[in-house]
Amino acid sequence: MTQKYVKAVISDTPDEAALPVLEGALGPSAVDIQTLYARYGLLAYDPGFRSTASCKSAITFVDGDNGVLLYRGYPIEELAEHSDFVEVAYLLMNGELPTPEQRKTFDLLIGQSNLLHEQIMNFFRGFRRDAHPMAVMVGVVGALSAFYHDVMDIRNPEDRMLAAVRLIAKMPMIAAASYTYSTGRPQRYPNNRLDYSSNVLQMMFGQPNDDYPVDPVVARALDRILILHADHEQNASTSTVRLAASSGANPFACISAGIASLWGPAHGGANEAVLKMLMEIGSVDNIPKAIARAKDKNDSFRLMGFGHRIYKNFDPRSRVIQKSTHEVLSHLGIHDPLLEIAMRLEEIALKDDYFVERKLYPNVDFYSGILLRAMGFPMNMFTAIFALARTAGWVSHWLELQQESHGIDRPRQLYVGKAKRKLPTKK
Repeated sequence: MTQKYVKAVISDTPDEAALPVLEGALGPSAVDIQTLYARYGLLAYDPGFRSTASCKSAITFVDGDNGVLLYRGYPIEELAEHSDFVEVAYLLMNGELPTPEQRKTFDLLIGQSNLLHEQIMNFFRGFRRDAHPMAVMVGVVGALSAFYHDVMDIRNPEDRMLAAVRLIAKMPMIAAASYTYSTGRPQRYPNNRLDYSSNVLQMMFGQPNDDYPVDPVVARALDRILILHADHEQNASTSTVRLAASSGANPFACISAGIASLWGPAHGGANEAVLKMLMEIGSVDNIPKAIARAKDKNDSFRLMGFGHRIYKNFDPRSRVIQKSTHEVLSHLGIHDPLLEIAMRLEEIALKDDYFVERKLYPNVDFYSGILLRAMGFPMNMFTAIFALARTAGWVSHWLELQQESHGIDRPRQLYVGKAKRKLPTKK
């Protein structure tokens, strides 16, 4: 079969054959190929959508070449330093930071919506005690649809916003209950006198029959983790949420789909994979051997937490979380051998030509697992905390998509199967 080629010419003068170029506020331009099939009978082939802008969005901007991440125009480093997660969630959902009065109202809404219906608590008892928290969260979040579908009209902006707030408000208790149930402990309820991250900690680790003094240093570090993971443009889970939402599905079903997508080890499970890798390395003395194995194409071993599909420079989130990790371990007086391995591994890798040439810099997952472990989170809860944080981004994209009118998403394919053929005659 002869390979055919189409030449693309960028021109300032439109004609009948021209496809328009769309300009964004930042980043690369996009060729509008919506009429490509109707005009020429051709489809665009882009496995994994690496060169496809699937939508227009004003929420998050990533510049992977220069290591930039902006939420609604604000650098992630500044938000992590000067804001808290609830403020960032409001920003992602509404486009602007809240005024004091708007923040007060938003806090009140979260406080009014953060409890789970007692019948939902019965759902947890239907799972095995050793079920992965993400499996539980997929089921429980999806089940919220059965409790709110009759009082929610997604065509109504107020109902949409209430649904989004409910998801952000209830996710801490859902995540915490998925853990406490596995340990056989009764579940604590939210305390509206505490901030969002402190509530996560007290529901995770506190006992119902005793006070739980929240460590402010740990709570602040958790808040930073939530901010850093709140959104990240059109990643796999966010794209899943938007795809489901394009069908008109209710937001609880859409977020449940996002959680399922996030669960994959190449996405939300990456920080857990980093921790397992550090455990496999075992000691600083084994680092040279680990690096040699990572360079060997015939060896299945990989250095997890280095490089990123988007960032071809430093992941801007990694510096923030590295600093937080040192602060928490120092504050708690923890000497974690895995941190020593991680620091030495980073130091060696950043000087190694193999990693430098390929721009394999540490990403946010490299340190987040160590930090979560220092806080007391078990390894199987790492992705659940990621899902809790990313809910803010998911609901923001769900809200944004409701303003669009392009209809249900329907990707096409390049068919490579059998041509039409007759069914064999049976003897």
